[in-house]
Amino acid sequence: MTDAVARAAELLKEHRDSIDRLDAILVYTLGERFKHTQAVGELKAEHDLPPSDPSREAAQIARLEDLADRAHLDPDFAKAFLNFIIQEVIRHHKKHQE
Repeated sequence: MTDAVARAAELLKEHRDSIDRLDAILVYTLGERFKHTQAVGELKAEHDLPPSDPSREAAQIARLEDLADRAHLDPDFAKAFLNFIIQEVIRHHKKHQE
């Protein structure tokens, strides 16, 4: 193995290790986020509030699109991901109301 190939393999391992750590952070962060959205769903069901809040959702989309832009994240990906999260939250809130 040449020095260049060995160095490339070392860099690849470092990047993959970082990706693995970030994946763990994402999973635990989403778990924490959905723990709170579950609590919101229970609270909404308890007080007969609607499962969705269009004005909050619009504000969240705008806020997170701005964050994605500042983080240099593909805006289409960011919007699709956020819409997925919002739909999942609404689904959980509806489930609590059943």
